[in-house]
Amino acid sequence: MGRSSSSSKALVQAAAAVWVVVVVIAMVGGASAATICNMDTSKLAECIPAATGPSPKPPTKACCTALQTADLRCLCNYKSALPALGVNPALAMALPKKCGRSLPAKC
Repeated sequence: MGRSSSSSKALVQAAAAVWVVVVVIAMVGGASAATICNMDTSKLAECIPAATGPSPKPPTKACCTALQTADLRCLCNYKSALPALGVNPALAMALPKKCGRSLPAKC
């Protein structure tokens, strides 16, 4: 069981590292947009002001538009990586509801 737990932890860490790279590319305006969880990463940056800081702004129309096509169950898998990016996971997970969508159960 220890090996399985270790493998799972390594997989989560690898996924978190990929997410960090994707978000950094999106934030600096990488030359080519990537897609993660059915969401264009270049549009993901639109949501960052609504999920950071002590007084986050409401999500923009562009953020909500990007979230409309997102696979929310997939995005839930990256929740633990958000603090490394300065993103508040609770605020990030509240964005879909603010944009008229519902999070999957156990997200």
